[in-house]
Amino acid sequence: MRKIGLIGGMSWHSTEFYYRRINKQVQRRANMMCSAPMILDNLNFCDIAKATTEQDWDHVANVLINSAKHLEDCGATAILIGANSMHKVHDRVSEAVKVPVLHIADAVGRKMKADGVESAALIGTRNVMAESWYRQRLVKHGVTLLPWEADDVEELDRIIYEELMAGQVVRNSERALKTMITEIDKDGADAVVLGCTELGMIVDTKANVLPIYDSAEIHADAGVDWIFGDAP
Repeated sequence: MRKIGLIGGMSWHSTEFYYRRINKQVQRRANMMCSAPMILDNLNFCDIAKATTEQDWDHVANVLINSAKHLEDCGATAILIGANSMHKVHDRVSEAVKVPVLHIADAVGRKMKADGVESAALIGTRNVMAESWYRQRLVKHGVTLLPWEADDVEELDRIIYEELMAGQVVRNSERALKTMITEIDKDGADAVVLGCTELGMIVDTKANVLPIYDSAEIHADAGVDWIFGDAP
């Protein structure tokens, strides 16, 4: 098995999910005594969480580049950035190391293409939903994305940063997400992409009106494929 590196702490709740998912999948595919060969660098998210300006994102890039170089030096043969929003600086991080940095949107896009999904709605933080860098990465895999709604962006940003990042699952917010997904279904989407690694805390990915593509789960599984040498 190949060793993988995980840049985590963004937030630690989703990092916990990555760690558990990767280890469980390795155990399932190998045997019950196996654990994933994995190195985790758990960042202090409060230092980078609310980046908005170009200067802020330069700082984020430097933090993630330093983390990726550290993981590479420690023997990681590939790296996962455990947050959708932080993939805004993916290309800069990837250029700074010699090992591959597995892009979360590529993992999601490949799975949707394999499943025959033609149209989807992307929900997540403001920069994931409303900016082009993430959406274009998904579209390259042949999926059409529904336009984003300004009210949804505001509500999702509030839920993610004020509740989920603190580990809080609020019933009213669960209802709001169910209503949002029902409206997306009415708009004709084939599926919904959870473009935030914490949204699986509040959205039932297995029983919903539409197929749910949980980016955290799919990205973690892509890491497992790399560990076993099955990555594309």
